[in-house]
Amino acid sequence: MAHWLVKSEPNTYSFADLERDGRTVWDGVRNNAAALHLKAMRVGDEVLFYHSQEGLAVVGIARVAREAFPDASDPSGRFVAVELEPVRPLARPVTLTEMKAEPALSGMAMLRQSRLSVSPVSSAEWATILGMAKA
Repeated sequence: MAHWLVKSEPNTYSFADLERDGRTVWDGVRNNAAALHLKAMRVGDEVLFYHSQEGLAVVGIARVAREAFPDASDPSGRFVAVELEPVRPLARPVTLTEMKAEPALSGMAMLRQSRLSVSPVSSAEWATILGMAKA
């Protein structure tokens, strides 16, 4: 099983929205690198849900419920979407400031390529973030 991180502005779509909906299509990703990450996701992979713009924190865990399929919002047909379902909110959000201060996360893709909306998370990074959240 692989681990991932997705970013969403909470005023657009928050983790609470995902919990309410029970499942969502993760579409609209137009960055080629992020799109490749979507294509690599497999059913059952776990995903850190990060609130960007406001909050700036990992707030929950989701799971890939459906692997990559054509993104209906992309008229060119080049990009894909996946479906995510909620697993649980974190006991305590882990802020961007905390992640940047944690030496074990210094190589984390999200911190190195902060503009990517979808990025991989190593098993060690996953464990560190969950430890920081006391999850």
